[in-house]
Amino acid sequence: MGHTVAEKTKLLARVRRIRGQVEALERALETEKGCNEVLQQIVAARGAMNALMAEVIEEHVRGHIASPSITSNAERTKGANELVEALRMYLR
Repeated sequence: MGHTVAEKTKLLARVRRIRGQVEALERALETEKGCNEVLQQIVAARGAMNALMAEVIEEHVRGHIASPSITSNAERTKGANELVEALRMYLR
């Protein structure tokens, strides 16, 4: 995936923020915070993961399906199949 290399710094920054959110969730559970605070931490981490997934999907579509540099239907089909498989795994 070439686009993940091009966007490496931005994607890693997102992953690090997600790690921080998950660590905050862990601390909330360890310190027996209230349900509302734990739920807020879960929602924040889930939202961040969804945003990361959306960004990678968007770049995949732009780079492997919709790009004018892709000249063959076989390449577009491969890109589309990869996306469908990723979405199937994501939605399980």
